[in-house]
This record gives sequence, C-alpha cells and structure tokens, in this order.
Amino acid sequence: MKIRRTAQAAAVLVAGSLVLAACTSPSDEESTGSGDETTTDSTGSGEASSTAKEDLGDVQTVEGDIFYSTGQDEFTGYNSLTADTYSTYNNVIMDRIRPEGFFYFGTDGTIYENEEFGTAEAVSGLEGDEPLVIEYAVADDAVWSDGNAIDYADFIFEWVSQNPAWLSPDPENPVFNHVSGTDYTQTNVPTGPQADSWDAKSFTVEYAEKYPDWRLVTGSYLLPAHVVAEQIGITEEELVQAILDEDVETLTKAAEFWNEGWLSSPGEVPAPEIAPSGSRYQFMEGGWTAGQSITIEANPNYWGTPAATERITFRFLDASGHNQALQNGDLNVIEPQATVDTLPQLEALGDAVEVQTGATLTWEHLDFNFNNGVFSDEEGGQALREAFAYCVPRQQIVDNLIKPVDPEAVVMNAREVFPFQPNYDEVVEAAYDGRYDEVDLEEATRLIEESGIATPIDVRIGYSAPNPRRTSEIELIKSSCDQAGFNITDVGAQDFFSNALPAGDYEVALFAWAGSGQISSGQNIYSTDYPQNYGGYSNETVDQAWVELSSSLDEEVHLEQTKIIEKELWDTLFGIPVFAHPGVVAHTAGMENVRQTATQSQVAWNAEQWLLAE
Repeated sequence: MKIRRTAQAAAVLVAGSLVLAACTSPSDEESTGSGDETTTDSTGSGEASSTAKEDLGDVQTVEGDIFYSTGQDEFTGYNSLTADTYSTYNNVIMDRIRPEGFFYFGTDGTIYENEEFGTAEAVSGLEGDEPLVIEYAVADDAVWSDGNAIDYADFIFEWVSQNPAWLSPDPENPVFNHVSGTDYTQTNVPTGPQADSWDAKSFTVEYAEKYPDWRLVTGSYLLPAHVVAEQIGITEEELVQAILDEDVETLTKAAEFWNEGWLSSPGEVPAPEIAPSGSRYQFMEGGWTAGQSITIEANPNYWGTPAATERITFRFLDASGHNQALQNGDLNVIEPQATVDTLPQLEALGDAVEVQTGATLTWEHLDFNFNNGVFSDEEGGQALREAFAYCVPRQQIVDNLIKPVDPEAVVMNAREVFPFQPNYDEVVEAAYDGRYDEVDLEEATRLIEESGIATPIDVRIGYSAPNPRRTSEIELIKSSCDQAGFNITDVGAQDFFSNALPAGDYEVALFAWAGSGQISSGQNIYSTDYPQNYGGYSNETVDQAWVELSSSLDEEVHLEQTKIIEKELWDTLFGIPVFAHPGVVAHTAGMENVRQTATQSQVAWNAEQWLLAE
C-alpha cells in the first residue's frame, strides 16, 4: 500500500471561524504569500512545489466521473451564503460553481493571488493613518456561464447583501439573511471609475477602518446581480442605481429573492437561467438524485484554465460508510473522520488506495447554551459551567480518540491559535492557568452544590449525527461527569445544525469550527448578537477586543487582543476547546493532484485539477 503522510503546520497568527465543520490566517498584512513555501503533499505525479495550486500547464478536460463525499447532508441550493445554508456540505459544492475571487487559501492557510480572475492592489492604507483603499480589476473575459459579464454590478450587489446596518431599519433583523453580515460594514460603497459604470470591470473599495481580512471580503461571496434584477423585474443597471440611491423598497425585493429564490427542494437542480456558473463547473441537468448525490459538469463557457475532469459527483453519504465506498469504487476521494480505526481500515485496502495525513485548522469544542437552560446565568451560571469543565476528561478524549491517529496531539487550550502554531504557548500562558487540564470530581461536586441546581442535572449534548468519534466523546464525558452529579444525555441528530443548534434546544453543543486564513472572523462567533454566536454569549471585554483586533493591520495588536479574548473566554467559560482535528485523505491509487489541506476548503479545494488514473 502507498501511504503518503504529511505533517502540515500553518504559520498563522490568529484564527477565525465561520464554517460549521464539520476561519485562521497568515499574519502577514502586506503579502499574500510568495509561493516559495514547501510541503510534502502528494499530487499523484510528484511532490507539490508549494502550498499553492500547481500550474498544470495546458489543461484539456478529460471525459470521466470522479465521486466524492463530504457527508450525508443534502445540498440546499445555489445560495449557500445564508445563515441557514452556510456549511461545509453546501460550500464544497458551491465553491466549484461560484467565481473563485481574487484570492484563495493554500494548503497551509497562506493566501495566494488568483490572477486568472483579476487583480487587487492596496493603493493606500497599509501604513500610517491614511484610509485603506483597494483597487480591483476583473479579467476582461470573466463571464457567467450565460454570457453575462462578471462586473461592477455583481460586486456592489455583493456589498449590499452583506451590509445589514446600512439597509435594514432593524439591524437585528437584516433584510439580507447573510451569514457574514459584518465584513462589508467596514467599507464604503464600492465605486466604479465613473458614475454610470454599472458594467465596469474595475472599481475601488475604501475601508473605514484598517480591516485585516480585506483580501477575503470583496469577491468571496459573489452571486449574479443580473439574475436578481431580472427576477424582480428591473434591469441590472437599475439595480445598481437602487443601491446607490439607497432605495430600500427595491432592495428589500432583491433581498427576498436572495434569501429564498436560490434555495432548492431535494432533487430539483437549480435552473441555469437563475443559477449560472462563474467558475469551471456548472450544475448538470438531471444530475441531482434526492438523498443520494448531485453531479456537476465542466462549464464550457469558462474563460480560463478548464476543469481537468468532465464531471464530479458529490454523494450524500455519512462518514461511517466512506471507507467501504472507497473500497467498492463508489467514491474516488474521501476525507474520513480520523478515528482510532481509520488508518488500520485504510491500510487493509492495500495498494488500491493512497493515503495522506496532516494537521488541520479545525478544532473540536463544547459550547454552552447561555440563552436558556441550566448553564445560563439565570440558572446554574458560572459555577455550573466550571463544574462541567472540571469533569470533562479532555486528556482522556485526546489519548483514546486522537493520539492513535496523531501521536503528537495535545489537549487544545485556545480557540484562536492552534498547538502547532508559533504563538500558541505565548497566548495560552497569558490566558489560561491550566485548572481544567485534569479531571477534578471533588471540585466539580462542590461547584454543583454552589450553583444551587438540584442533582442529577440533565445535560443534553447535541451534535450532527451519525458521528462515531463524537458518540465516543460523549460516552467518556458521561462516564466522568455523571459521577459529579450530572446526567449526560447524547442527543445527536442528523438535523442538529439546521434545527436544534439555531433553536437553542440543547445544554451543550459539540461541534467544530473549520478554519482557513481569516484573522478577524472569530468576531462572528464570540461577539454579542453576531450571527454565529448560537449560544447567546455576551461579554463587553470580548466585544471591545474584537473591535480593536478587527480594525488594525498591526500583528502586535492582533496578538495582544487575542490574549485578552482568550483569557476572558476562559474566565467566563464561553465553552471548552478540546483538540485540533487530525486530517486524513484517501483516494483511488494513481489519481493525480489530490492534496490534503489544513483549511476549511477540505480536500476539494483544488477539485478542478483532479484526474483519475489512466
């Protein structure tokens, strides 16, 4: 059997989080990565020359089908950017359909320029007090698959969809249900080269603050403005003018379509007239079988380097079946959960498969429900949260479930930096005194008594099921915490992310955030009333620290504020970090260009380059 195991570690200062895993960053404010970092990724045709995408030369699309799965969750539609649809499962498909944008993440979280799409240049603001101004230019031949140009209209509509405070009478109920309704509040309206340039290929964005993640904002969430305009009965030019005129009535209609018009019922492939592609793949007519799979095909109207393989099918298959599916040939590429059984099972498949392993920017955590229930401040509060933290056997979880896959694994004692990153020890030393490193049932029992909550205390731990490793985690937690006076119940469910998590129907949520190259996106998780703060945590010190961090390009400020944030999250127990996920990728032997990545993009980050063995 060919086993290629890589140990990738991202040179990252702070990590943010946006994608339910199930977001992290280079700290360089002035460079997007030189491309000279090296890695031992397997590409199937030699070692990768950098953590960026390989230059494959003259690519000709090859007839064939590649089968891949991120999990059992059904695709929900073309718009995977709402607070309800933004997940790994949807974005791994839509990242093949939406325009790639001006930048992308390499395998270690380094941010690279995507010059095939266009250019982005900071013309002021990287130093001093001058405003941060970015000039953008989209490739002249960049078009949607229906022939409509990708232009200024798409970018100004992207801006308004993420700017709830500017448009909505009630900022807590924005008319656009965008998951990242914060990034563009940092900017003024993008401006074209002239007043009537709604279809221009170049434009400028000026930031009100020194926003460290500016590379990851403009162009990262593009959806076709011309489709929205047509669906609400106006021209694309009129839609742009409505934004410039702050025409709330027209834009509310646009938001209604943005929120609902691109969602799909299972099995109903989005119609090409409302769901054009801006990248190398497009939806295949008749290619969605509800509950089973969805197929995308090469976009014949893509202007740049074409897809290497004609079709990719995403199977809706839970993680427990991935190894068997790879053996049967029902999947060609898998990214199985790295359990104690994963590698032995893959090794048993012999020479038919190739395996890669490496560190990832994804971390497991237990989050408390502050909105209601026994851990809220109205009931058991801080004392009960501390009691739970004292009885969770984090070291045992790592020893039993993670070290068999990654012998170097440790208990994770931070949220915004990872154990394999250079500033981890410095941040942890400033933020956490180690009190929960070992189980202390005596202290847990004392704190339960202090909380005043009668025992046994029912604690439902929810997660997206089936997930064998999380089932095992909860078994270990129950074995320990029930001794202190809790009654731990496993309430994992397939619809946990869509139902129980947003509804607050749990006491503790067990899941992971998947990271990439973002510096400030953790603000969306830990700040008061932000979209992904599902548990309802609120802390003025944390809120202000995120404001300071997110308005600076200074690495020292990022580090200082990260220490403040981490300490406050520990002192008030937002939740409990557990471990950084090890990563495993396996694929049909002989495939080319399959590369494990540490980032939230998953192994499909370069799926347009995959080739089956000849």
